[in-house]
Amino acid sequence: MARKAGSADLPLHSGHVPKWLADRMTRLGAVMSEAIVHHYGRDELLRRLAHPFWFQSFGAVMGMDWHSSGITTSVIGALKRGLTPLSKELGIHVCGGRGRHSRQTPLELMSIGERVGFDGSALARASRLVAKVDSAAIQDGFDLYLHGFIVTDDGKWAVVQQGMNDARRQARRYHWLSEDLKSFVDEPHTGIDGIGQGEIVNLTDRRAEASRRAQIEVLDALGPDGVARRFLALDERRTEADVAPQPMLPHLVMPEHHDVRSKDVVLRRLHGSLAAAADRGPEDFPDLLLTPGVGPRAVQALAMVAEVIHGAPCRFSDPARFSVAHGGKDRHPFPVPVRVYDQTIRVLKSAVQKAKLGQQEELFALKRLDDQARALERYAGGPGFEDILSEERAKSHAYGGRSVFGDERPPEG
Repeated sequence: MARKAGSADLPLHSGHVPKWLADRMTRLGAVMSEAIVHHYGRDELLRRLAHPFWFQSFGAVMGMDWHSSGITTSVIGALKRGLTPLSKELGIHVCGGRGRHSRQTPLELMSIGERVGFDGSALARASRLVAKVDSAAIQDGFDLYLHGFIVTDDGKWAVVQQGMNDARRQARRYHWLSEDLKSFVDEPHTGIDGIGQGEIVNLTDRRAEASRRAQIEVLDALGPDGVARRFLALDERRTEADVAPQPMLPHLVMPEHHDVRSKDVVLRRLHGSLAAAADRGPEDFPDLLLTPGVGPRAVQALAMVAEVIHGAPCRFSDPARFSVAHGGKDRHPFPVPVRVYDQTIRVLKSAVQKAKLGQQEELFALKRLDDQARALERYAGGPGFEDILSEERAKSHAYGGRSVFGDERPPEG
């Protein structure tokens, strides 16, 4: 069972993810996934991964470039590295990846199926069909180069795959979720939306049913010479009902500019997170705040991580906001505060491990932190967005600020 759950248009960026960040993304992605599964179950993690706005926010809170296509590759890679050692415990498996790794997906699924008991051959077929739909049935100018297939022990799955348009320097990400499938070839998508790219061929649209039938008839009975005649006949039979409007999927379009601007962020939400960190942090984390190296800045990051774990879909319309938690590898909006990042991982890991032993206090404290942020954003004030970024950049060296350009130095003077 499957349905298209959304899509995203992203600018293409060159560069790589440095090992010091990739390792941290692996640890943070895994422990956040554990927290989601603990609170809401495996199916909810699949739903989150199938939502383009949440997926982008997830990558941004992990310190990747907030708007680039690289989030897709890095997040899928981090989850595969981080969740594979936990697959027996969580019952979640991440297959595929970029390039040659994507082509190994069917073999991985069959191997996992033999191990845990689901029908690996059927899921391998689903993997191939999903890829074919977004590369052949949907011809929108983007060539697939990444295919990530996340599957649970009971055979439910989500797919995140990405295509590239070299001429436009853009990537497009497609999200699928294994719920409510009636057919892979008859409207598996609930809609398609995106930046205008000229004519798009969509043979999965219900309005193309006659065309699909005609193509089979032509191949079976008429041969290639009958194609032109049959298309003319189809055009003459079109009615008003054939062109009824289609509902839209969630579609994320990220801007070209590298810097995070105030228009990219819902400031009241950010003020709510900062206010909750100041107001809730001392109450919920008294022992933690006495630990050297853990202070208000770490709790601010935790407030945004908590929102990614607990927030409703409507909360992720501004993925750029979550880059304020741990910055970005290219210094946008500011260098990655490595010491803060490590404290975030440490706190989350401690909370999750204790929750497994029945000690829920720390994990539920993070939930209260998120609840408080939502309550406070209605009236919380604070500095302007540029002022927030300026203060963070000025203190970056003290937080262990680091980027692909190296370690941050103290400001002159």
